[in-house]
Formats: sequence, structure tokens, C-alpha cells
Amino acid sequence: MQERLAELGKTLAIICLAISALIFFIGYLRGTPLLEMFMTAISLAVAAIPEGLPAIVTITLAIGVQRMVKRNAIIRKLPAVETLGSANVICTDKTGTLTLNQMTVKSVYVNGQIEKIEDAKADEWSEKLISYSALCSDAKIDENGNGIGDPTEVALVAALRDYGKEKAELEEALPRIDELPFDSERKLMTTVHKTNNGYLVITKGALESVMSICTSIEKDGKIRAIEPQDLEDIEKANTEMAHNGMRVLALAYKILPERYEKKELESKLTFLGLIGMIDPPRPEVKDAVKECELAGITTVMITGDHKLTAEAIARDIGILHEGEEVVTGRELENMSDEELAEKVKKIRVYARVSPEHKVRIVKAWQKNDAVVCMTGDGVNDAPALSQADIGTAMGITGTEVAKEASAMVLTDDNFATIVAAVEEGRTIYANIRKSIRYLLSCNFGEIITVLLANIFGLGQPLLPIHLLWINLVTDSLPALGLGMEPPSHDVMKTKPRPRNESIFAGGLGIQMIIEGIAMGLLAITAFHIGNDYNLETAETMTFMTLVFSQLIHSLNSRSTKESLFKLGLGTNKFLIMSIVIGFGLQILLDTPLLNGIFKISTLNTVQWLYVVGLSLVILLVGEVEKLISRMRS
Repeated sequence: MQERLAELGKTLAIICLAISALIFFIGYLRGTPLLEMFMTAISLAVAAIPEGLPAIVTITLAIGVQRMVKRNAIIRKLPAVETLGSANVICTDKTGTLTLNQMTVKSVYVNGQIEKIEDAKADEWSEKLISYSALCSDAKIDENGNGIGDPTEVALVAALRDYGKEKAELEEALPRIDELPFDSERKLMTTVHKTNNGYLVITKGALESVMSICTSIEKDGKIRAIEPQDLEDIEKANTEMAHNGMRVLALAYKILPERYEKKELESKLTFLGLIGMIDPPRPEVKDAVKECELAGITTVMITGDHKLTAEAIARDIGILHEGEEVVTGRELENMSDEELAEKVKKIRVYARVSPEHKVRIVKAWQKNDAVVCMTGDGVNDAPALSQADIGTAMGITGTEVAKEASAMVLTDDNFATIVAAVEEGRTIYANIRKSIRYLLSCNFGEIITVLLANIFGLGQPLLPIHLLWINLVTDSLPALGLGMEPPSHDVMKTKPRPRNESIFAGGLGIQMIIEGIAMGLLAITAFHIGNDYNLETAETMTFMTLVFSQLIHSLNSRSTKESLFKLGLGTNKFLIMSIVIGFGLQILLDTPLLNGIFKISTLNTVQWLYVVGLSLVILLVGEVEKLISRMRS
């Protein structure tokens, strides 16, 4: 937009200077004094070039950014505001963004059976599973009952409390002396605890990662080698829990003697069981996803969860439909970049993926000319956030590295906030177009007025001071008022605009020309009527008609399709106030103190009726334009 506005400014400057020069020569050839014609041409050039446009665009962007802050979206890079209006793909993390990030343990799988957590409390084996899982975590619950740490681990500590135990008591009995922290590559976390008989090693993580390092299984307190049937039963239990939308953690352990090597911690473990937990979707997320669909925006879910878990949640919130695909990180690694670019439009869910995969996903969409918004919170997400057109970091759970790499930060980590930001981005761009439409059509009206008057030898309808005053009154507050227009009711019911779409797309350029010609003809008509009295009256009526019609035209510019009577006057109070101020300043000129300076005469009632009547015609022109536009769409 900055580039297009810069080009527009240069083009307008050249055109306006050329027209001003043309008017100067026409007037001079018709016998108008050289100095008078020179002053008129220079004044017209000053009035016709919308030099206030950069300031209005900047203020409109700033106002929009302030509105985004109120909706929990902080814009770190101003160009992202425009890009948001073009976004047609949102790649979002699941946990905490689409869901509440409030994990609750619902089921356990021990001794070959799935049990609901409330039914398993009397079972010593499920108690052992939950106790070990809480030990293998960095979370805790404070004295106020608030969880501190990763929500998944907080859920494990909370489940331990339901068994009547406290993590602190367990840690006192089994102090941690070593650990292998969780990372996205291994998908495992391991802790080592001192016992009376050596060292207790506990490992938790994704089922496939845990099972790859298990050689035995515990059932009813007895440890034996894992058999094919065990693997089949475990996979079946995992599938059942995942189908119910649960995130499934596997847990294994072993006892080591007094001495051990760190490299042997995650090997030859004994499988103990599975823990299934639910992270419910945010209440507003289904509506937000549906709104994206209506707005022509594709929502893609990225998660480290099991494929079936991801699929169940994606279907529940409306991301995944018939004929669309779910792909795992392993499947993604087996695809070439070209294959991914071909398939990416059909893939709605990525499961068991690492942050490094996100860059490939972004690039694949960008190869299909998509404008991509990508969310992230970790250090490893930074490359994907930088690669995306709109990198979006989480304000609550996000790292500083992720925030620095992003263009936008969500202070509530909520997917619905991204949708709200897209709406604001579209609104800001639409409002800038409204201001451009208003400014250029008004300036074109001034050019038409002076040009026609000189071509047909009618004299000078506007004095230099009139042109400069018009530029001051009509090119400032009303244009700014249009920048504060609230979102239209259909702003999220249309497809994203193409990235390289012209500012004048959708017939805006033709509308501006028609409106400029209309205002010019109305001003010339006022000049012709005023000439029946005297030249000063004609100039005054032209001056008043042009200012009033431009102020009224700002109401037309609020929408290219919606009637003013449907929009209502009360929805943009700043614009109404700016019009009232403009009318007040213009009428103030018709006082003994100022009419001499501006060389205007006092109009009688009939002349005022002509001015008001002609000025209101522009409202009719705008309504006819909108009616035709609605009929075509």
C-alpha cells in the first residue's frame, strides 16, 4: 500500500500540474490577467493534490492499531495491518489457541484396561501411574490452588491431588537428582529420583516415542517382556482415547543401580500405562472458525498431538471437513517440497509435527500465492514466524524470541483474536480507500469546475483564496472521519482481497470520476445562476456549493454499496461532527469580519436555497451509484 500510495502521489502531482498549466494557458489566451491566472493555477495545483493523504493514512492506521489493542492484538510491525486484510490462510497451534489450555485427566490405561479417572482412584496401579507422572514434571500447584507450569503437567499434579497426595510429599520421599528435559525432537521427558534401592528413572511422552525405548511391561505388579498382543492392546487403547479427543501420554520407568550413564536413561524401560486428558475447545472458537470460512480464509491446525486426537478436535470445531486430510510429521518428512505444495490446499490438520515443520508448511502455502498468518510461542517457532506474512506470537505463553520474530502478538493467546485482527485489518484498508475516494473525487470536482469555466469562457468561478480554503476545510476532518468508520456488516463475508489489488479496484476509480464531474457540474450550475446577479454573487454561490457538496459527499463515501439511510448517521459520530464543524466554518465566512477577506457577498434566501438544493444533489448521485453497484453484485 505504501508503494502504491507513493506512485499515486507522483501520478496525481504530474496530472494536477499539467491540468493547472493547461488552465493557466487557456485563461491567459482568453484575456485573463497573467498574475490572476498564475495565482489561480498555483492555488488549484495546491488544492488538487491531496497532500494530507499520507497523514490521514498514518492516523487511520494508528486508530486501527489502537482498536486492535482493545481486542487483545498488539501490532509490532505496521505493514502487518494491511497484510491482515489480505490474509487467506491461518495456520494455528491447537493447545491454548484453539483450546482453553486447561488440561484435565479423564482416563487412565493400566493393567490392560481403560478406566475413567473417578473409577480408578481405588486402584493402586493407577495411583502409581499418576504419582510417577507427577514426579516426572516441573509443574506445581500453589497454596491458592493455582497451577504453575505447563498445563499438561499441571493436570497431572491436579490428578495426584484427587488421589489425596501432594507432589511435595512425593518429592521429599523421592528427590530428583537428574533429568533429561523435554524437547520436541525426542518427544520425551525423563527424571531420575533417589530411592533406598538405587535410582528410579521415569519417562513420559508420546506413545510412539516411549514404546520405542520399552522392552518390558508391568501388569498387576509383575514385570515381563512385551509381547505382540501387548503392543496391539496398547495401540487399541491409545486409538480409543484419541478418538474421544484426548491427548494421550505414555509413561514408563525402570530402577537403576547406584551408578549409571546418562545415555542409558532412555533405554530398556518398563511400560506402565497411558494417561488420557482433555483440553476443551474455547467456547468462541467454533464461531471464529465459521467466520473465517465465510470470509474465504482457510484455517489449518498444527499440533504435537496424536493424529486421531487432532482429527477429533478439528472435526468438532469445524476445521476438518469431508475430503480434507490429516498429515503427521513423519508423513510430512516423506514429502518433497513440490509434493507438499501440491497437496497443501487439501491438508487441514498437521499432527505430531515439530516447530521446524512449520517453515515448510508456510512456504508451501506461499508457493500457492497465499497470504499466511502463522502462530507460535516457542524459540523454535521463530523461523516460521519470520517466514510467514503475518507471524503471530502468543503474549501469555510466548517466548521473547517468538515475540521479536512476529508482526503481531496476541495478549490472550486466543484464535478468535486473530479473526478479530483480520476484521480490523480489512476495516482499516477499507477506510483508507474511503478517504482516498473522498479526497480525490472532491479535488477532481475542483479541477472540473475551474477547467470547464475556462474552456467555455465563463470567467473565474473560484478565487485562489477560495481554492485554498476548500482544501483546508474539506480535505482534513471529513477525510479523517472516514478513517474512523466502524466495520461494515459484511466485512467478514467477502473473500480476502488479492495482495496486488489496485486501490481503485471494484469500480472505485469510475465512482470518483463520476462524483468529481457531478460536483464540478453542480458548482458550474451555481456559478451560472449567480451570474444573473453579479460576478461576486456567482463566485460566492460556486464557493458555497462546492464546499457544501463536498462535505455532504463525505456521507456518500462511507460505503460503495450500502445506502446512507441504511447505514444511519449515528454510527460515525466523528464524521458527523466534522461535517457540522465544516458547515459552521463556511457559514462563519458570511460575516462582516470575514466576507471582505474572502471576497464573498451576502446571499439572499433564494440564493441560499439554490446553494443548498444543488449541494444535496450529490447525495442523490451517490445513492444512484450505490443502487447500480448493488444490482451488479
